[in-house]
Amino acid sequence: MGLSLVMLPPQTEVYRAWERRLAGDVPGVEVSVAETAEEAAAAIVTSDAAFGALPRELLARASKLRWLQCHYAAPPAGFYYPELIAHPVLVTNMREIFNDHLGTHIMAFVLAFARALPRYIPQQLRGEWRRLPDETLIHLPEATALIVGLGGIGAETARLAAAFGMTVIGTDARRKDVPPGVAEMHPPEALDALLPRADFVILTVPHTPQTEGMMDRARFQRMRRGAVFINIGRGMTTRLDDLVAALRAGEVGGAALDVFEVEPLPPGHALWTLPNVLITPHMAGNGPYLDERRYAILRDNARAMLTGGALRNLVDKAVWF
Repeated sequence: MGLSLVMLPPQTEVYRAWERRLAGDVPGVEVSVAETAEEAAAAIVTSDAAFGALPRELLARASKLRWLQCHYAAPPAGFYYPELIAHPVLVTNMREIFNDHLGTHIMAFVLAFARALPRYIPQQLRGEWRRLPDETLIHLPEATALIVGLGGIGAETARLAAAFGMTVIGTDARRKDVPPGVAEMHPPEALDALLPRADFVILTVPHTPQTEGMMDRARFQRMRRGAVFINIGRGMTTRLDDLVAALRAGEVGGAALDVFEVEPLPPGHALWTLPNVLITPHMAGNGPYLDERRYAILRDNARAMLTGGALRNLVDKAVWF
């Protein structure tokens, strides 16, 4: 028994090349590449599987669909909708492929604040030679990192942070084992009690109904005064107006952000010019080998669907992750 898989639009040259690779790597898989919405509507009727985003109108025509491979690690709001959640189709995603790149980016933020670079860089631009007091530095072996979300990204960050001597505590909704380098792991409900203990609060969680807006003014006020807030997960987890207010009030000592409620971050937004803020344009996951890692998940899951094996990165559709 074979497996028919449709690659949903929009297409890329990378996706088109996967059609040929899958045919050679997984005998029994028949791949079609839908270049237009009309081609997708025709192909989905007889397809067992699909790759990409599946809108309502296509799901309604998918009489045989058993598996959907999401092309994101954590797709934007709208990918999951009530009909898809209720449908028996199995959904897998691309999580875990960014762990090393994101972990490195987080530690770049941590090290920058530990050595006061957000203060020295503006001095450099002004041509100003001035040493700041030692109190502006953070001695990492005496610092605590609170990682909110100890999945693959959080676990890699914990390993790196512990290597610098940091004490790592964290929360996670699913994980049962404690990752290497983590001194304490707690359920998400413990977040409010943990916030005052941390010198760095690091968000790696995806955007879900439970995490939307989780970092608001009340939580920023619970943080240790002067602590640094870092978000590389999803922008919708953090209320930017509340973060700006907390920074201006001195409740948060600094912030490093790669993701934002509104992207691109609008010109003129206060975060662009607030002191002690680092901004990168949603690129923390960028790095080599990502397309190969994506293909490996698609290939392995196609093989699993043919053989009855376990799928990689199976999603709980009700919570989008």
